[in-house]
Amino acid sequence: MTDKNYIRRLIFTLLWFCAVLAVHAQQDPMYTQYMDNILTVNPAYAGTGRVMNVRALTRNQWVSLDGAPTTHVVSMHTPVGREMMGLGFSFLTDKIGPISQTGAYFDYSYRVAFGFRQYLSFGLKGGVNFYEARLSDLSLVDPNDPIFQSDVNQRFLPNVGLGLFFHSDRFYLGLSVPKMLRNTITRSSYTVEQLQKEELHYFLMTGYVFDVNQVVKFKPYFQLKYLNNVPLSVDISTHFLLYDKLWLGAMYRVGDAVGGMMQLQVTDQFKVGYSYDITSSDLNSFNRGTHEILVSYDFVSSRRRAHSPRYF
Repeated sequence: MTDKNYIRRLIFTLLWFCAVLAVHAQQDPMYTQYMDNILTVNPAYAGTGRVMNVRALTRNQWVSLDGAPTTHVVSMHTPVGREMMGLGFSFLTDKIGPISQTGAYFDYSYRVAFGFRQYLSFGLKGGVNFYEARLSDLSLVDPNDPIFQSDVNQRFLPNVGLGLFFHSDRFYLGLSVPKMLRNTITRSSYTVEQLQKEELHYFLMTGYVFDVNQVVKFKPYFQLKYLNNVPLSVDISTHFLLYDKLWLGAMYRVGDAVGGMMQLQVTDQFKVGYSYDITSSDLNSFNRGTHEILVSYDFVSSRRRAHSPRYF
């Protein structure tokens, strides 16, 4: 191997591990269209739409970078009884380099009236996460490094979470901890210094929809994510709704990424969305941005009707 190729390989390996550490420190996936994926982080959101909703989201992050994160999510939620309770389910897969996670979670919520068309929901989440790190598949600068000689297989990581969600037709405020158990991710050959745990993630989100005129509505919203010993993650987003059909917006993740979003309310029940963002860090020179595609469908009945459009 020439010195030039060796240096290039070393730089790429260091860059890849920096990316892994940055994302793995967060552990839970991040989303550009996070307002259309609330159920995965806040169980109190279940049933708030008054009808059954099913949605799917796929995210390809840092396109063209080997081992870049990919995330796929399918979720559904529906009110039950007299619409004061809600049930939800979400299934997700997340992969970055040799690390892959698959999770399945159930959600239950109960809401109380807090004024005219205002509600406060309490939510409980429970499920399991399957974790795997195929470290032995990595191409290393030092192939004899003992840390990477065997894989990590943690096939069963149960967890529970809690959430609160206050909302009216145009305003929402949510607070949640989707995983409250700090499961240990380990293998038999780990020393104490090499143990890793699932960390608690705290989410705070809020937003409001304003009327600009008869044609245009404006929705600013943001999300804060806190994780111990990791810088606070702040997502600030805005959307303009045109003719109650077309959403156009932008997102800024402080110190990390900027992006644009578009969503089309094809029918009263069916919505599609797309977002694209680019990193503002040094990784921007090594990838072609991040793509997300969203599909959402409301199942209506003669007894229950969905608001059209849904603002969140």
